[in-house]
Amino acid sequence: MDREISELWKKLPPLRRFIVPGPPLEAAAVNWARAVCRRVERRAVELLRQGFLHPEVYRYLNRLSDLLFVYLRHVTMLMGANEEYL
Repeated sequence: MDREISELWKKLPPLRRFIVPGPPLEAAAVNWARAVCRRVERRAVELLRQGFLHPEVYRYLNRLSDLLFVYLRHVTMLMGANEEYL
């Protein structure tokens, strides 16, 4: 995952500010997946603190959410859409 994130990140324009999710539909689908992943990640923090989750699982979820963010930006670029900033 780290290699994929690094390779795609190099191809993206610099991140200027907070990105507002928007069109195209393909990017919205990736953003939805990232939102679900972040929700799972937040629940995983609780389980990690309680000792019910292995730290490697939490790290994986965190990197997955990062990968989905990079995919979101990459798909937006591939579709020719502009990122909207807050």
